Amino acid sequence: MPTFSIGDDDFLLDGQPFRIISGALHYFRVHPEQWADRIAKAKLMGLNTIETYVAWNQHSPERGVFDTTGVNDLERFLGLVADAGMYAIVRPGPYICAEWDNGGLPGWLLHDPELGLRRSEPRYLAAVREYFEALLPIVAPLQIDRGGPVILVQVENEYGAYGDDHDYLRTLTDWTRELGITVPLTTVDQPTAQMLEDGSIPELHKTGSFGSRSLERLATLREHQPTGPLMCSEFWDGWFDHWGEHHHTTPIAETAADLDALLAAGASVNIYMFHGGTNFGFTGGANDKGQYRSHVTSYDYDAPLDEAGHPTEKFFAFRDVIAKYAEVPTEIPPAATDAPAFTASFEQEVPFADVADEIAPLQAFDRIPTMDELGAFSGLARYRASLGGRGGVLRFTEVRDRVVVSVDGVPVGALTREFKERSIVIPAGETLELLLENQGRVNYGKRLGEPKGIIGPVSLDGVELTSWGIAPVALDRLDAVVDAAATRTSGATISGAGPVLLTATVTLDAPTDLFLDTAAWGKGLVWVNGFLLGRYWSRGPQHTLYVPGGQLRAGENRFTVFEFHALTTPTLSFLARPSLGPTEF
Repeated sequence: MPTFSIGDDDFLLDGQPFRIISGALHYFRVHPEQWADRIAKAKLMGLNTIETYVAWNQHSPERGVFDTTGVNDLERFLGLVADAGMYAIVRPGPYICAEWDNGGLPGWLLHDPELGLRRSEPRYLAAVREYFEALLPIVAPLQIDRGGPVILVQVENEYGAYGDDHDYLRTLTDWTRELGITVPLTTVDQPTAQMLEDGSIPELHKTGSFGSRSLERLATLREHQPTGPLMCSEFWDGWFDHWGEHHHTTPIAETAADLDALLAAGASVNIYMFHGGTNFGFTGGANDKGQYRSHVTSYDYDAPLDEAGHPTEKFFAFRDVIAKYAEVPTEIPPAATDAPAFTASFEQEVPFADVADEIAPLQAFDRIPTMDELGAFSGLARYRASLGGRGGVLRFTEVRDRVVVSVDGVPVGALTREFKERSIVIPAGETLELLLENQGRVNYGKRLGEPKGIIGPVSLDGVELTSWGIAPVALDRLDAVVDAAATRTSGATISGAGPVLLTATVTLDAPTDLFLDTAAWGKGLVWVNGFLLGRYWSRGPQHTLYVPGGQLRAGENRFTVFEFHALTTPTLSFLARPSLGPTEF
């Protein structure tokens, strides 16, 4: 069998020097029917390796469950990498960052407020052990020394930016070896002295994460990794977007020059990202460095392959650079073609209030629990309290992350965590209704694992409201409930006034990628054939949702929209190209 090891100066494949030229491709951000296409295009750019994180919370939505079907079929994904004649790097965390909800850590960990994340805390380690026992037996048989593609496995992720518990890292390392991983183990940190020292142990090979000043960063890395190959295992070729910002891009010539300098120095590289994909559903995370900002649904990342898998100018610039150092196939992938552009009409409209009791049946509470205490680790929650004819200043202790406030069925405003909004004047009325949205858990820094929902008491003119009806919103039952309600309101005019649920049928001759235009809508969620595409928001920068052809079918396709505010144009429109927003304001 082949072997892969770390030599004095190089990675060694069967004892011979080998340079890793890799690209990041997260299987869980790409429709499974598109995996082979994206892998093939990576090879056409000159890459010899595919890197992927493993998102623990994606596989394990509840404790004791480890799903490996559909988009979670890591074994199939790695098999496709092998079929393409490429190698693989697996980064299982347990923490991954990745602009992913909670950095990949499952929400159910947070049931126990005393559990200590990312350190030698027994309850946390017990959960990690369960995760490793489910995951690593999938990866182990796919290592290169057993005929598979996997050549490296990473332990933790950018740990030096979070902690310095070397006993924790040693425990993860020991378990990784115990459970059958024999290939070299690595860590990654930004190339600063403290992060490189805090984030690794001698048993692990240090690599760096950066996107510019390659020679300077490699020199710092060499000071802390004096032997073995130099590797930038996250070469940032783009960046992520938050709602309310511009769409981030990087200058192609500058980024290509930094890649050139890195390769000219003899280093190995993993391009982050080669293809970003999409934060489908509620998977996108958030940052909070003094101000909470949630990530948009697109993870285009200004990568060589765009969100829909088409080569960009950066693809060809990188390909030209790689060709100076490695053999690159002569074939090139086809250029992007326009998606079908058309409109469709909504057929059904059901006010959320008409179905709220069916998809969010209220339970009585004398205090407000967090969403986590309700067992709801993502999505929406509903709250109701009696006002008894009163109005005044409604004050929250904290909102995580956004709440739509209604009185007697009439929306009166919204409060956001982002702008630290905690009070609103409401009119006199009988019933207060709140629709709370978890906009994504922080994925980086010390706010990992914080609870979601309405945090602490709510008061009206200084008097705490203590009698509540509260429930998570069961969005998996949405279509059936909407259909039943729509038969009771058939013939009603489509207004688009929210909170409201709307449905439309789109008929296609064959499955194909689409770009759903959301520019004229307010804020909400979109499903296609029962699959949650993700969030949209008029704030931008993103104003289309990518609809992968693999999620569509020839004939009728059902689109369901949950609009929190209002659709300025209550129609369904599709564009020929994506609209990810301006690159600067």
